[in-house]
Amino acid sequence: MNPDSINKYRPFPRVDLPDRQWPDQSITSAPIWCSVDLRDGNQALPIPMSVEEKLEMFDLLVGIGFKQIEVGFPAAADTEFNFLRRLVEDQKIPEDVTLQVLVQAREHLIRKTFEALEGVPRAIVHLYNSTSPMQRRITFGKTKDEIRDIAVEGAKLVRELVETVPDTKVDFQYSPESFSDTELDYALEVCEAVKAVWEPTPERKIILNLPATVEWATPNVHADQIEWFCRHISDRENVIISLHTHNDRGTGTAATELGLMAGADRVEGTLFGNGERTGNLDIVIVALNMNSHGIETGLDFSNLGEVRQVYERVTRLSVPERQPYAGELVFTAFSGSHQDAIKKGMAQREPDTPWTVPYLTIDPQDIGRNYHAIIRINSQSGKGGIAYILDTEHGLDLPKTMHPQVGQRIYTMADQLGRELSIDEVRDFFRREFVNLANPMTLLDYELDHHSGGPGEVLCRAKVAINGETRDISGLGNGPINAFVEALDNDGLKDFKVTDYRSHAVRGGSDSDSAAYVQIQNGANTLVWGCGIDPSIEMAGLKALVSAVNLSKADPTG
Repeated sequence: MNPDSINKYRPFPRVDLPDRQWPDQSITSAPIWCSVDLRDGNQALPIPMSVEEKLEMFDLLVGIGFKQIEVGFPAAADTEFNFLRRLVEDQKIPEDVTLQVLVQAREHLIRKTFEALEGVPRAIVHLYNSTSPMQRRITFGKTKDEIRDIAVEGAKLVRELVETVPDTKVDFQYSPESFSDTELDYALEVCEAVKAVWEPTPERKIILNLPATVEWATPNVHADQIEWFCRHISDRENVIISLHTHNDRGTGTAATELGLMAGADRVEGTLFGNGERTGNLDIVIVALNMNSHGIETGLDFSNLGEVRQVYERVTRLSVPERQPYAGELVFTAFSGSHQDAIKKGMAQREPDTPWTVPYLTIDPQDIGRNYHAIIRINSQSGKGGIAYILDTEHGLDLPKTMHPQVGQRIYTMADQLGRELSIDEVRDFFRREFVNLANPMTLLDYELDHHSGGPGEVLCRAKVAINGETRDISGLGNGPINAFVEALDNDGLKDFKVTDYRSHAVRGGSDSDSAAYVQIQNGANTLVWGCGIDPSIEMAGLKALVSAVNLSKADPTG
C-alpha cells in the first residue's frame, strides 16, 4: 500500500473486557454444524449452481454428516424456490436433517419463504437485518430505533406464520448482520427485542447468529465480542450462540476457534471456504483441526478427495494447492531434510499408537489421501526422499549408506531438467544409473560348481567382456560373490574389495524378482554401490557387483 494511503484507515476499537475468560479455555467438543454452501457459497459463484448441481451438493453435504443445511433464499429467485420444492417433492430430505432458509426482515419475502416451506419436516427460519453504523447510515438511512423495529416486526410475522405450515417443526434464528462492526450494546438490544418476541425455552431454543459479515479486527477481538455477548444475553440457557465468520483478513478459522473458546455453540460455514470476497469459514479445516486433537465432530471427511471433486465440479472453483488438508501439495515434501524426517517417522510408526510423524499433523490416509504424494522429487530433494520413493513405490529397499550416492545423482538430474520428477522417472533413472550396468564390464555367462572345491567352497566359472574383449575366468570362494571376485582377481581384473552386500525380494514386482546391492571400495578408497535385479538371487548379487565395478570405473570419485 502507498504510505500516503495509510492515513485513511483507523484501528478497530478493542472490547472492554478486562476479565476475559476465553484465553484459558480449550475446545473439547464439536459445535453444531450448519453448512451454508447452498446459500452463502452459491451466491458468491460467478455461475450459480443449477437445480441439478444443487441437488448433487445437497447429497454430498448429507453424506458428510451435516444435520443443518441452509438451502438458500427461497424468496429471492425462482431457482432458489424451485430447488427447495424439489427437495420436498423428491423426498430428498433425511429424517434427521433440518433445512435452514434465509430471509430478510421484509414482509413479502417472509410470506414467500413460508410458502416454500410447505411439506418440509424440520426448518430453521433464519431472519436477518443489518445493524452496523455504516449500514444504518449509508445503506438504509435509519436510526437505531428504526432498525430495531424492522427486526422486531419481522420476528412477529415469522412467529405468526408458523401456523401456516402445521406439519413443519419450525425453529427460529436471527442474525444482526454485520455484528462484527455493530456496537455490542446495540447488537444486544436488538437481539433481546427479537428474543422477547419469540419467547424461547430450554426445550425450544432460538439461534442468535453473530456474523463477522466483514472481518474488521484480529481474532482475539472477535472472541472478546462473543464472550461479551454470551455473558450479557439474558436467559442464556434458552439461546444457541452461532458463529458465521468471513475471511477478509485471512483469519476466519482462528476467529471461529477463538469464538468457540469464548462460548459459542454453533458454527456456520462452507466447504473449502467458498463465499463472498475472500470467503466464508472453511468448515473442513475447523473440523479436521478438531479431529487432529482427538475430538469427534460428526462430519466425515475420510474421503476428502471425492468431496473436493464434487465441489470443484458443481461450483466451477478450484481448491488451491496449499489449502489446508485438501490442497494437492499439503502432504508433499520436496525439501531433503523434511523428506528424511518423514521417512524416519513413517518407518518408526507402530500400530495403535498416537500419531507422531514429523511435518505431518495428521495421517493422510485418514482423509483418503495416500502416501504417493507425501514425498516428491525435485532439485531441493534429498537422499531420504528418493529412497522413500524407491522403497514405497517400487519395492526397492536401498541400504542406508547407498542413499547419498543415489540421492545426489537423482536430484542433480531434477536440477538439470528444472522440474519435479515423477515417481516412475525416479525408478527409471535409478535403473539406468545403478542397476544391471554392463559397461565397461559385462557378465556374459556364469556357472557354479559345488563339488570341485574344498568343504564350504564353490567354484565359479564365468565369461566376461571387458571393453568388448571376452575372457573366461574361474575362482574358488565361500559363496557366489566371493568366488566371482576371486575369479576376477585370478585374471588381474580386480582392483577393489567388497565391503557390503544386501539382498531382498522386490515388493510389488514380479514374484521371481530379487534385488541385491553390493558396495565396493575402489583404488581411490572411494565407496561405490551397485544394484542388480534378476529372478535369481545369485545372479542379482553378481550383477550388483558388476554394476558397482562399472560405476567405479565410470566415476572413480564415486
